[in-house]
Amino acid sequence: MVHRFTLTTPLYYVNDKPHIGSVYTTLAADAVARWQRLQGDQVRLITGCDEHGLKIQRSAAAAGVPTREYVDRMAGHFAALWQRIGISHDRFVRTSAPRHQRLVHEFYERVRSNGHIRLGQQQGWYCVACEEFKDVNGEDGGTPRCDIHDRPLEWRDEENLFFCLSHFQEPIARLVERESFVGPASRRREVQRFVEAGLRDFSISRVDLPWGIPVPHQPGHTFYVWFDALLGYITALSDPDGPQDLATALASGWPAQLHLIGKDILRFHAVYWPAMLLAADLPLPERVFGHGFLTREGRKMGKTLGNTLDPDALFAKVGVEPVRWYLLRNIQFGEDGDIQRKRFLDLVNNDLANTIGNLVNRTVSMSRRWFADCVPPEGEKEDASPHPLAPVATAATARVGRCFAQQDLQGAAMATLALAEAINGHLSEQAPWSAIKDVSRRAAVAAVLYGVLEATRLVGLCLQPLTPELSNRLLIQLGCEPLDSRHGLPPGAWEQLVRWGGLPHGQPLPEASPLMARLELDGDL
Repeated sequence: MVHRFTLTTPLYYVNDKPHIGSVYTTLAADAVARWQRLQGDQVRLITGCDEHGLKIQRSAAAAGVPTREYVDRMAGHFAALWQRIGISHDRFVRTSAPRHQRLVHEFYERVRSNGHIRLGQQQGWYCVACEEFKDVNGEDGGTPRCDIHDRPLEWRDEENLFFCLSHFQEPIARLVERESFVGPASRRREVQRFVEAGLRDFSISRVDLPWGIPVPHQPGHTFYVWFDALLGYITALSDPDGPQDLATALASGWPAQLHLIGKDILRFHAVYWPAMLLAADLPLPERVFGHGFLTREGRKMGKTLGNTLDPDALFAKVGVEPVRWYLLRNIQFGEDGDIQRKRFLDLVNNDLANTIGNLVNRTVSMSRRWFADCVPPEGEKEDASPHPLAPVATAATARVGRCFAQQDLQGAAMATLALAEAINGHLSEQAPWSAIKDVSRRAAVAAVLYGVLEATRLVGLCLQPLTPELSNRLLIQLGCEPLDSRHGLPPGAWEQLVRWGGLPHGQPLPEASPLMARLELDGDL
């Protein structure tokens, strides 16, 4: 039976073009999705855009264009960038789509009829950038500032509809106690502290904000962005050309197995969202994982500091695979990470060009030269023991699987790299370039090279979700078929693929060519 696996990125807010943080989350989700497809799962990788709210309305006004035109333009930037860098999403949802409005209305009516909506007065300091009321007081009678965006807050006193979050204190407290629900552990503790402080009802509508989904039977009210946006995950599962109702969408892949998000929106996904689903009698997602923020050369990125990192310019300068490797290998997923020019070059050149690239190049070259352009025979052994690299490779592939199951993307990259380093060490120790000079040791050299090539094949397979293009170049160098992790493998095929001995003796080897050229950069990233 095929297992379904639904995972999501955030629905990115289209007040501006994609930034490097959006790229990081999306690359991580793409790696997880590719891994799950290789395991034979039927994957739904959902991404898209959150397109309502005052911040977007103001951004459009500042740009001097109608709001609809503005969100179309910004959503186009996201879609184009994901296509350019090979993101393997299955669904791209926009919350301004008519089908999304229909599902929001249906969901709202379910929650309201269950008694979890009330009308009240919202009074307090509001951050437009966060789309959130802040629990602060004016300092000395002055205007407080948002501690995230360092902008003045705005005072609001208006009639709003409220979602009765307080109704769900006990079930949400039990939910966040589960170790599996929020990751990593440090984020889980943050959520637990928030819940322990007591859940308070939150506003789900705004008045006199035309750029939003109207609230049924409540003239002048539009839905507050989070009540609207979170439902985009379910809208994405609906068929644009088929029935557009909750039941049909839910049957297409809900509940999600994994929400991958930045830590700044963890509370909305780990507390508000499951409470909303409980209020509508709908299944809950299995896991919410909040990763850290990115800095640059040790400093927070920002336009005022002049140190933002434009994704389009970055990919044009260094390519996609180096960026994938650096972000997934260098940063412990879940913690904050720093982008450093020198470390970027060191990791890409040492790991990909040298450790892995040179391994492939010299082993293929030796095998072609000494064994008629083919994979050499495994050779004769003095005993029946497995090749020395066989248990190392088997352990490495198992380790990669365990890491992906825990969203430890850095661990998966490091296990793959460690296998390549072990292969290089074995090759240097055996020194086939010296042994081949002795005719009597030809069979032993064949055994060494076969083991090195076979273990390198497994490196290539483990690289597939992390750096798919590099992985396929490696596999092609070994005469193997490339993998298609956009569509995946049948159930059970991965286990067969990573079993030792899958590289056929006598398989033709293409002429060796550099797997990845060393990066040389003039100036900054």
